[in-house]
Amino acid sequence: MKIIAIGMNYVAHCHELHANENLPKEPVIFMKPDSALLKDSKPFFIPDFSKRVDYETELVVRICRLGKNIAPRFAHRYYDAVTVGIDFTARDLQQKLRSEGKPWEISKGFDNSAVIGDFVPVNRFKDVQNLNFHLTIDGNKVQEGNTRDMIFKIDELIAYISQFYTLKIGDLLYTGTPVGVGPVSIGQHLEGYLEGEKLLDFYVR
Repeated sequence: MKIIAIGMNYVAHCHELHANENLPKEPVIFMKPDSALLKDSKPFFIPDFSKRVDYETELVVRICRLGKNIAPRFAHRYYDAVTVGIDFTARDLQQKLRSEGKPWEISKGFDNSAVIGDFVPVNRFKDVQNLNFHLTIDGNKVQEGNTRDMIFKIDELIAYISQFYTLKIGDLLYTGTPVGVGPVSIGQHLEGYLEGEKLLDFYVR
């Protein structure tokens, strides 16, 4: 399985981190290895190589069919479930690599950097492009978003990605984070919600 992630997919988040850059005209894609996946409420251990690891809460889509060069109008057939996930980012390492003009995959794809919650069938929702999700830390809401605010919608993302990568059953698509990212610290309790239902629950160690 592949973990495909999208950067800069909410306008306010783009301004939050890249105030001097233009909004993307095409989806910004990066990958995480399967060793990045952290599930089943296991704790996240802050890596020794970073002094600042940020949470980025996202809607995650699960691919359910094999597909290549998928037309946008058919893209909805290629995913069957969604959940809340966190794209952990070693922000200090990312900023250093970006400033040097180097690839920054290691700041995003390190072990356990892709936290995943429990999946919910998409047929439970009237419109996947109008879903509220949020993250709490120690019971306090720290980040929230709605999928209607995506720059590139889910079906557009799937169609675009499938030009370059064959999608396979079980692949995961992290669809981007809204405004409000921030650092985590040891001992914190993170909980992620989709339409008010808790799907994600783990501690930082």
